[in-house]
Amino acid sequence: MTSHRHDGDTWDLAAGVGATATMAAAARAIATRTDPSLIDDPFAEPLVRAVGVDLLARLASGEVAPGELVEQVWIDVAKVRTRFYDEFFREAGLPQAVILASGLDSRAYRLPWPAGTVVYEVDQPQVLEFKTRTLAGLGAEPTADRRVVAADLRGDWPGALGAAGFDPARPTAWSAEGLLGYLPPDAQDRLLDTVTELSAPGSRVATESRPTPRPGDEDRTKEGLNRISERWREHSFDTDMAKLRYFGERNEAAPYLSARGWTLSGSTVRDLLATHGLAPLAVDDLRTGDVRYVSGVRSP
Repeated sequence: MTSHRHDGDTWDLAAGVGATATMAAAARAIATRTDPSLIDDPFAEPLVRAVGVDLLARLASGEVAPGELVEQVWIDVAKVRTRFYDEFFREAGLPQAVILASGLDSRAYRLPWPAGTVVYEVDQPQVLEFKTRTLAGLGAEPTADRRVVAADLRGDWPGALGAAGFDPARPTAWSAEGLLGYLPPDAQDRLLDTVTELSAPGSRVATESRPTPRPGDEDRTKEGLNRISERWREHSFDTDMAKLRYFGERNEAAPYLSARGWTLSGSTVRDLLATHGLAPLAVDDLRTGDVRYVSGVRSP
């Protein structure tokens, strides 16, 4: 059984909060197989297989149909989320990029980065070591100057980033994908403050901005996550998703960044599903449709 999050907790890709990265990669693998015109992540399936969670590996490969275990809406959300961040980096065209909580993200290997781009991946040491080793075993080579930054985002990750060669005087493209809800509220603010401090004018940022909870929202979110977790347990994959998130009051990311000199624009999940001709959300206890994917630039 998954324990509640706490300061200093660690994880791997098969359990705890790390398993969410593997689940997200499995969704990308399914999406790549079923809708390659919208998402193309050829490394998602082999990475999931290498993690070694049998059910996720069989879902990623197509040996097990998603059925009710992975609802189509979550596969569609994986499509639009991946497409949003892919386009963000493609359009940024900046000399350095930082992928925060990179997990099983393979953009340093699969996107057409401009010559000379340095891509920094920040995550737990064991996560980065696993991905580097696995992709090397597949014969994959980065399409940019990829540099790993082994650090916990609740600690002194800026120091580790600087040690890897990051230059705060150069404009940077930052992504915080699927990350903020897994940080304590104060750690989220520190992270966004630090990103701002390290960003030269012209830098760009992309993340999700979850609306401020209404009364009862968090209880409904926990109930929805518990229902999802119960479905997974029925297939012998025990992860308590509600315990992996930090709840309680927190600043909404978009206005927080806007107040610190970022000019942002974005679309809700509902908007993105409609833009790409995907089915609308039905019952949405988690208020997923209201989450905004935002990106923007730091003003001079």
